[in-house]
Amino acid sequence: MPALKLLYLPPPVAEEWDWQMDAACRDADGSLFFHPDNERGDARENRMASAKKVCAHCPVREKCLQYALDSGERYGIWGGLTEDERTRVRKARRRRTSR
Repeated sequence: MPALKLLYLPPPVAEEWDWQMDAACRDADGSLFFHPDNERGDARENRMASAKKVCAHCPVREKCLQYALDSGERYGIWGGLTEDERTRVRKARRRRTSR
């Protein structure tokens, strides 16, 4: 049986999650941050740009992004970065630490 890769999730302590109470997206439509099946082209680009506008003015953007990177969040826009952008950040971090 192959070994399962477990994702690290931050501890479920209320103080660790308090930042979410101040998030700019708290009252936004969640579908803005997660793409529907088969979304392509301009529709996808427009949705992502709208989500990133919300993130751009968020007081907890850095904490949100750090959570997404630390937990290996694979879907949605977190801290102003898409799935692909977060993947590039993770790869760059791995390259730096492996040197």
